[in-house]
Amino acid sequence: MPASLSSHVESWHPEPVTDSDALPPGPAAALSALLDLPAATKSGDPLPPLWQWLYFLHWAPQRALGPDGHLREARFLPPLPRRRRMFAGGRCEIAEPLRLGEPAERVGSLAAVTPKQGRSGELLFVTERQEFRQNGRTCLVEEQDIVYRSGPGSTPRHPTALDDTAVPEPEAPGSGSAPWRLRLRPEETLLFRFSALTANAHRIHYDAPYCRDVEGYPGLVVHGPLLALLMLELARRDAPERQVRSLSYRLHRPAFTGEHLLAEGTPTDAGAELRIATHRETRHATAEVTFA
Repeated sequence: MPASLSSHVESWHPEPVTDSDALPPGPAAALSALLDLPAATKSGDPLPPLWQWLYFLHWAPQRALGPDGHLREARFLPPLPRRRRMFAGGRCEIAEPLRLGEPAERVGSLAAVTPKQGRSGELLFVTERQEFRQNGRTCLVEEQDIVYRSGPGSTPRHPTALDDTAVPEPEAPGSGSAPWRLRLRPEETLLFRFSALTANAHRIHYDAPYCRDVEGYPGLVVHGPLLALLMLELARRDAPERQVRSLSYRLHRPAFTGEHLLAEGTPTDAGAELRIATHRETRHATAEVTFA
C-alpha cells in the first residue's frame, strides 16, 4: 500500500523567505494592456488588488522545470512523489495598497498543511502566507490555497468538446439581478501573454496536446489567477471610489480557451459578491470583497 501523503510532509517545515522588488510600473502597464484597460500606470499609483502577482517573480533555470512545466523543487513545494498541483483559491487583507515605484518587501511562509480525502483520492492542501511591506508598514497579507495529489488520480470529469458559440446568460432578475457585468472570450494569445507576465510555465495554459493527452482537458485551461483578476476588475471598474479592504476567492471548475466568460458582481451592504460563468457552469469561480 502506498504511503499516505501526510507521511511525506511530517518533517517538512520550510523556513520563511524574504524577497524584494522595486515595483516598477512596467508590469502593471503590461497587464492593463492585456485587459484592454485605458488607464495609464505610473510611479506613485496604487497597485490594484492581486496585481502583486506581477511582481516578486522567480525565473528558474530551464533545467529546474518538471515535465508539467512547474518547478521540480522550491521552498514551499511539498516533497511528494509524482506531484500534481491545482490552485484552489485564496484570501487577501489590504490595510493600504502597495504603491508603484516604491521598493517593497515580501515575506513568504508556510501557514498550514492539511491532508484530506477527495473524490480523486488523497489530497494535500498547502496554504502559503505572504506579507507585503512598504516604507516599514505591512500593506497587505495574502494567503493562497494550493492542492496537491500524488500521481494522476482518477480521470477528471471535463467536457469532451467545447462549444465556442454559446454565450452565458446573466442571472435571472428573480434570483437577484447582478448589475455589474464584464464579458471576455480568452484566446491563446491572451493566455500566452498572461503566462509570461506571471512567470507561469504550466503546460496546461499553452500546450494543447499535453492538455488533452496527459491532463484530460478538452483545451487550454484559463489561468485561475486570471479568473480572479477578472472578478476583481468588476469592483475596480464599477465602484472606482471604493477601496477593497479584504477579498476571498475560490476556483471551482476550469474554463477553457474559446469559451465565452461572463463575470458578474452583485453589490452588498459591505462589498460585493462576484462570479465567473460560462454556458456550462454558473460558478467557475466565486469571490467576495469588502470595502473600506
